[in-house]
Amino acid sequence: MKDRINHTLDPVISPVVPADVPVNLLSPVVLAYIGDAVFEIYVRQRLVAGYNRKPHELHRAATGYVSASAQAKLLQRWMPLLSGEEADIVRRGRNTKSGQPPKNADPADYRHATALECLVGYLYYHGAKDRLEQLMDLAFTDRTI
Repeated sequence: MKDRINHTLDPVISPVVPADVPVNLLSPVVLAYIGDAVFEIYVRQRLVAGYNRKPHELHRAATGYVSASAQAKLLQRWMPLLSGEEADIVRRGRNTKSGQPPKNADPADYRHATALECLVGYLYYHGAKDRLEQLMDLAFTDRTI
């Protein structure tokens, strides 16, 4: 029996939006919280799909994408491509109080990383999978970070 692979599978984790709050009114911290997880899943999936590595090597490769400085640089690449609405979400995320940056992170990079995660969370909750994948493709093409 031949294995069948369906490349159009429904997502395993579908966005579940709070019933009482529209996505555009969710706190930027909440959007960044979910965006952090979604971004990391995208990175891990791309690394697993692209390389036959040991888990330790995958983890080291992933840190090159999920660190505050890497996310800040990626956001700079995304900015010219964002719609007005997306740019507004980024501004909200960048300006929010999201806690103390880690000791090894530059505070400006940390704010920009939070802004990127906020946008990812926003797109995820809006079900904008194609747009999210379009932006994520940039993380893995012509990479200068």
